Amino acid sequence: QVQLVESGGGSMQAGGSLRLSCAASGSIFSINTMGWYRQAPGKQRELVAGITSGGSSNYADSVKGRFTISRDNAKKTVYLQMNSLKPEDTAVYYCNAWVVPATTFRGSNYWGQGTQVTVSS
Repeated sequence: QVQLVESGGGSMQAGGSLRLSCAASGSIFSINTMGWYRQAPGKQRELVAGITSGGSSNYADSVKGRFTISRDNAKKTVYLQMNSLKPEDTAVYYCNAWVVPATTFRGSNYWGQGTQVTVSS
């Protein structure tokens, strides 16, 4: 069973920094794109940043220059470094990954359970 487990959320004042981590576990053959999404109360889930297995990344316009996504393929882990946090960054952040399990060799989209990030002004 493939699982994505996030950590690193919390509360922070505006201007501060947080680092989120998401580790994939289970019987995994390969992981393609990994990314972070967020969902604020009353809003739709939106892509924050994504990164391919080769290291190519993309960002939402609202976080460009403030957030950095990275991954450690050996550890099957993706990170999101969030700097210069703003109150509008407050949301539940979800890890996402396209994983090919070693048990089925059929790729599927997997989600973490979510971690709360709260930024106060």
